[in-house]
Amino acid sequence: MAHCWEIRGCDEEMQSRCPHAVANDNCPPDCHYASCDRPTHVVTSNFELLFRTDIDRNANVKDICSFCEFFLSHAPAEAESVSEK
Repeated sequence: MAHCWEIRGCDEEMQSRCPHAVANDNCPPDCHYASCDRPTHVVTSNFELLFRTDIDRNANVKDICSFCEFFLSHAPAEAESVSEK
């Protein structure tokens, strides 16, 4: 079975830190395939959102979500995620 980076043509540097090579890791933000095309995706510059400490930052699938206004505004609270597990 082919690895995704073989199909997508990722270079060795990207392969070395690709979540498809290491389980349970987020897609790195500079990966071409990690971009978000959802209409709700807006990169925020709001420091209050960026530095929130009450949200579960592990709930995102892609690292780019860590800078998304929608995700930061609607992410589950840290306590909610822990109690659901």
